Amino acid sequence: MKKTIILLMASALTLSGCDDLFEPALENHQQVEQMYEDQDFMMGLVHTVYSQIPGYYDNNEYGTDDAVTNQPSNTFLQMATGAWTNTSYNPLSQWNNSYNAIQYINLYLLHEQNAVYSDDAEMDALFKQRLKGEAYALRGIFYYYLMRAHAGVGTNGELLGVPLVLDFQTAQADFNQPRASFQACVDQINKDLLLAEELLPLEYQDESSVPAKFQSLTTDVSKYNNVMGAKARLLVNGLAARAFRVRLALMAASPLYQDASNTTTWADAADAAAEVLDYNGGVSALASDGVEYYSVAITNGLADGANPAEILWRENISNDQNSWETDNFPPSLYGNGYMNPSQNLVDAFPMANGYPIDHASSGYNEATPYANRDPRFDKYILHNGSTITEKSVTLNITSGNADGINVTENRSTRTGYYMRKRLRWDVNLDPAAGVTQRRYAPRVRYTEMYLDYAEAANEAWGPKATGSHAYSAYDVIKAIRQRAGVGGTDDPYLEECAADQAAMRELIRNERRLELCFESFRFWDVRRWKLDLNEPVYGMQWNGSSYDRILVEERSYEDYMYFSPIPNSETLKYSNLIQNEGWD
Repeated sequence: MKKTIILLMASALTLSGCDDLFEPALENHQQVEQMYEDQDFMMGLVHTVYSQIPGYYDNNEYGTDDAVTNQPSNTFLQMATGAWTNTSYNPLSQWNNSYNAIQYINLYLLHEQNAVYSDDAEMDALFKQRLKGEAYALRGIFYYYLMRAHAGVGTNGELLGVPLVLDFQTAQADFNQPRASFQACVDQINKDLLLAEELLPLEYQDESSVPAKFQSLTTDVSKYNNVMGAKARLLVNGLAARAFRVRLALMAASPLYQDASNTTTWADAADAAAEVLDYNGGVSALASDGVEYYSVAITNGLADGANPAEILWRENISNDQNSWETDNFPPSLYGNGYMNPSQNLVDAFPMANGYPIDHASSGYNEATPYANRDPRFDKYILHNGSTITEKSVTLNITSGNADGINVTENRSTRTGYYMRKRLRWDVNLDPAAGVTQRRYAPRVRYTEMYLDYAEAANEAWGPKATGSHAYSAYDVIKAIRQRAGVGGTDDPYLEECAADQAAMRELIRNERRLELCFESFRFWDVRRWKLDLNEPVYGMQWNGSSYDRILVEERSYEDYMYFSPIPNSETLKYSNLIQNEGWD
């Protein structure tokens, strides 16, 4: 919420043109009345902030027990090894990004009633409702990211959120605003997201007749489809707003945020998630191909903004891409091998029979550690002996090979593993025969919503109770493991856990770790569960005849680092802005 951002936005209020966002008006200056008639300008106030939504893959795994990176200058590595402060090495901050976006949204909401989008009154009303719904949804989403990054126990001992700025701020505004309570922020985000659900269709799709809730605006289905139909698919919809209510409730109900002032319960989170699951068709509708939502077949099959069954909301398709592969392919395939999965994560994958590797019934053999493992392991992680069928290559991670541990500086693995998930192995990085491919990134996966329900339902009612719903935590986890090919028909380990809430909790958390690995969830999950931040990261060295576990990286987090800081530059400027404990 820097004053420079406010001043920039204040200039927008005077309607001086912005070359990077809108078409400049005559003499690069518009009057208020002209703005209302400029569809591109008004829509641009809302749509420009889509590019500011935090990316789904930010690689925060580098700062967790799931992975390290071979890039010494990486800010997540620096953060995890002692350099994290409220002034530098804070790659998690959402302060400027989110408040900048919120300013655009608030400016739109200030003027939205006077805008004109069509000479046709019904079309105009439809556009106004959709854009207003988008604005409220996006404001709620950006406040969610602000809360995740900056909410915490302040130096006054209270559980605090962030300043709630719900009106456009001009250069004359009072910027010295206090942080609202955690509960007030949760209530405001829910209010925005619920309003968005009321205003928007749950999904943008062409209809044969106008849905009932929009018939007060038009009964002409062609007009409805032109504004609320498939053309708008990649914009935020009511279902995406609902999904962010789930994320918010799960965060607020978690151990880290337990406080007398916080009224969100696990039952609240489970009920919110159940709304999404019910819309999707319940447990039986879990996407059968969701384990590899990024696969070539799924990605190449995407068209016209449509989603695969696993994806609730996604970014647009990008064509002719190879940057993810350049970052993460092993050096023998001309990559930089940035993401090095940890032995900690590898150990979390059970055997194919569903038992953890340290369970007496697992059948795990240290001499052949990768045999008979959970099928997701080979889909997500490359290890010594992994076959890359697209390349007709078997990976050799030994000290004499380019892909071995620390063989090639800033390119080879540090742990004995490379990331396989997310990447297209039909990309060719050979400079003499380069091939690029299309790709997409999710914004929300349905599997996340199923896991959210399982966690919250187990905490609220136990493994097999259902609350007011048709399925339990047990039912969801059984479906997820069966889809993955784990546990067989009977899944005896799941049955063992189903008799004990604590055991089921650990299983659910582990399933979440596996299903969402390398999707930038682990950093936040470890914190909201209040797990050990300083779990050392291990790897596996193959010496040609045996495997040896090696220590790769120690972590250096302090206890107060469960919460992230408010930027120091802001607390220095504004006396009412309280810092989180430990960061002052």
